[in-house]
This record gives sequence, C-alpha cells and structure tokens, in this order.
Amino acid sequence: MNPRRSVVLAAAASAVLIVLSGCTLFPSTPVGRPGATNAPAGLEEAYGQSLAWHDCADGMQCTTVKAPVNWDAPADGTIDLAVVRHKATGTSLGSLLVNPGGPGGSGFDFVSQGLSYAVSSTVADNYDVVGWDPRGVGQSTPVTCYTDPIATDKTLYGTFADAYDTQGWLDELTVEEKAFAAACEKNTGELLAHVDSVSTAKDMDLIRALLGDAKLNYLGYSYGTFLGTVYAELFPQNVGRLVLDGALDPKLSALDELKVQMAGFDGAFRAYMAYCLQQPECPFTGSVDEALAQARGVLDTVDAKRLVNSDGRVLDSATLGTAIGENLYSQDYWPDETSMFNALRQGDPSEVFINADYYNSRNPDGSYSGNSFEVYTAVNCLDGDFVDDPRSTLDGIAEIDATAPILGKYFAYDDYAVLDTACNNWPVPKATLPTVFDAAGAAPILVIGTTNDPATPLAWAQSLASQLSSGVLITHKGEGHTAYNQGNTCVDDAVDNYFVKGTVPASDPMC
Repeated sequence: MNPRRSVVLAAAASAVLIVLSGCTLFPSTPVGRPGATNAPAGLEEAYGQSLAWHDCADGMQCTTVKAPVNWDAPADGTIDLAVVRHKATGTSLGSLLVNPGGPGGSGFDFVSQGLSYAVSSTVADNYDVVGWDPRGVGQSTPVTCYTDPIATDKTLYGTFADAYDTQGWLDELTVEEKAFAAACEKNTGELLAHVDSVSTAKDMDLIRALLGDAKLNYLGYSYGTFLGTVYAELFPQNVGRLVLDGALDPKLSALDELKVQMAGFDGAFRAYMAYCLQQPECPFTGSVDEALAQARGVLDTVDAKRLVNSDGRVLDSATLGTAIGENLYSQDYWPDETSMFNALRQGDPSEVFINADYYNSRNPDGSYSGNSFEVYTAVNCLDGDFVDDPRSTLDGIAEIDATAPILGKYFAYDDYAVLDTACNNWPVPKATLPTVFDAAGAAPILVIGTTNDPATPLAWAQSLASQLSSGVLITHKGEGHTAYNQGNTCVDDAVDNYFVKGTVPASDPMC
C-alpha cells in the first residue's frame, strides 16, 4: 500500500540530443563488459552499457541503470533504475537481487536501510546483495499522479455523501478515480503504459547482465514472487537460485485473488482475536465468534459516528479496515491492534489513522514517502483483468463479503472498489502477460508459504509450486506475512543452504 520531471519531457530531451550529437541512449561500454555478450537481439546497446558505481550510505555502492521505457521499442527513450549494492563480506558467489513486494515497494530502501531484515548474515557474507527501485517506483523514474499531498489525502481518506455499497457512492468514487487516472497520465507520460510486470522482469534481466552474472539469483517477497515467476517464465535459461516467499498464484483472476486474500485476513483476525481474549486489556469479550461479531459491529457503526482526527480527517469504515489489516501482517503488531480498538472505544480515532498512515506511507506532517499507492494502482491496472470482468463493482464487493464476512467488504472499499473503478477508467490498455507459468527448463525454485499468512495464503504457494516445473515447496506453520529471516530456523536453514550450497529439500520440511 515528489515533484519530478515528466518521462515524456525526458524522453523528448533525449531524442533531441540524439539528433544533435549522434549519441546513443545508453552509456558506452568498454569492449568485454560482461553484459555486452549474449544480449537479446536489438538490445545490444542496453545490455552493453557501462555502470558508474559510487559510494553511498553505510558503505554501500549505488548506480543508475538505463532501461528502455518501452522494451518493444527501445529506441523510443530510456528511464532510470536506481540500484544499490552491498558487497559480500566474504567470498562472493555473485549477485543476489532482492525485491520486498508491493507493487510499489522500494527495493533500494529495503537493502540500503534494512539489509539485516532483507537477508540473513549468511547470505550477506556470500552474495553481493542488490536492491533496486522497479520502474515507476521511488528513486527510479517514477509514476507520478497528484503532486499535492492534499489531493492524495482526498483519494485515500476522503469520505462520501452517499453510503458505501450504494450506486450513489460508486458514482462519486468513479468521478474521483477518473480524476486520479487523468493526473497519472498527465504527470507520468509514456511510462504509465509500461510499468507492467513483464517490463520489470526484463529490467531484472538487464540488471543481471550488467552485474556480470550469467544467471539471476533472486529473493522476492510477496508481490516480488510474481516478478520472480514472470522472470522465470520469460528467461528460464537464466534462472539461478530463486526464492519466492509469500507467493502469489499467477493464475487467479484479480477478483478471485482479492477474495482469497480477504479470507486470509479474516483468518488472521480470528487468530488475533483468540490472542486478544487472553489479554487483560482486550476490549472484546466472550467466545472468539462473539468477539468477532463485536468487532464487525464496530465496523458497521463507525461511519455514522463521524469521528474527527486532530488534523480534521473524518474516520470511516474503509480507513478502519485498512488500519486493522495493517496490524495483521505480523503477530508483533497485535498489541497495536488492541490499543487501537481501546482508543476507538473511547471515541479517539488517532491510532486508527496512525496505522492507516503507516500502511499508506503517509508521514505525520501530511507528506508521503515514495509513491507506493500510485504504483500499486498503475501496476494492477496493467497486470490485472479488471476491464475483462463482467461483474459490477457492487457485485464484486458482495462476493468478497460472502467469502470474508468479518472484514472483507471494509477492506474492499479502499482496495478492490478503488482498483476496479480506476482500472475500468485507466488511460492505457492492460499489458499482455504470460498465460503459462511452468518456467520449463529452469533450475529449482524455492516457493515458501505460511499456513496463516493473511496477505498471501498458503494455497497460493502450493499452487505456484505445482505450476512451476522445478518448484520446491517449503511450508511454514505459523502466523504472519512471509517467513524467511524471521526467526524460524527450519525456513532460514533451507533458504541459506540453497543460496550458498545449491541444495534443495528432498521434500517439504513443514517448518
């Protein structure tokens, strides 16, 4: 869940320079540069560019990769990809590309600010750990929609004259999403049509080649697993050691994926409630089912109360749903869930907004860190099948509510409904993605799923591992979103042994 120069203007400026000076779009490369060999036909310039590394934060190295804005027309112009590298502290086995998920998560920040969270010390000893901001994200050439955070606030937190689940509300939402889509088109330009996952997977192969690696070693979390899956399908011969943690099922439709995900959050909320009822400060009482009904009652009635935060924002059930979901990503956040409900019972919405703001990357001063919301919408509109789904938005919400009857529709108001409305009014067509995901001929790929992961349910990891011709499933018995490098020795050892020694479990270790 920053004012920058338009990609169109940047591309136009590049074109002028080419005409005037005869220069190429990509930095020149000395003969023998690893990336210059075995480049896909027509992409020799991109794969042959040189990288200028410089020292940056905490002893790491940073560089910028030039990638075609449109991989099908590489002469049309380039975008920048921000890349950071932590060199192996021991003997390097090569590079390991890391993505934290999203879509919209910053891999650059993930590595530069959270290396010890991203990978184990064993992996950091043996690999040059590389993070990058995917196209459209953060420090790479960005997707830009609204440049005024007040406008973004209206999109993320605005309330409506009509009640949720009504045609009047949907009409209001449509007006808002049409304006948002128009701003994205105006301020992003040509790139908006090319932030799909296939384009990003091609960027990943370019980065692999420029780093001098014959094969891609990759660790992807959450949505990052989909990038790894697409990469493996497009470039099976280039697959090195891939780990996909918190896996997505690439075969699901957008609505079916969201239905399963919302049911996962319901399951996680049930687990939270069992924990809460054992705590003296829990605001709920009775059995787990009785407590869940009480929580649903809070969601059902909060709109009518119109609780006002200190900054003037009015709390509604969609924002409360977002805040609840934020605290279900990890058991470590469950005490925050309890504190939030206790404050809300006293008529104080401040903790709800604090948690929703964290989910939306909103800072206390009202600014936003990065552009994750914009990228999330743009990528889903290109990758998803919203425009092909004949079901109405209201029918989709009803299906989600039936599948996830505790939290589902309240999550859907600010997620499914926004995406369905935005994508059906998106100014560029959806992308063409692979229809098969077997990655035939690829080396073994580890797929990790957690039994009660709220965001990426275990069934998705099971499905992906079965679709991949070389998929190897690791099941983590536990709570929370993703499993590697979070204290489970069984999972950590399996992944580290795979990355360092190339060994895979003979069967699912059921960690």
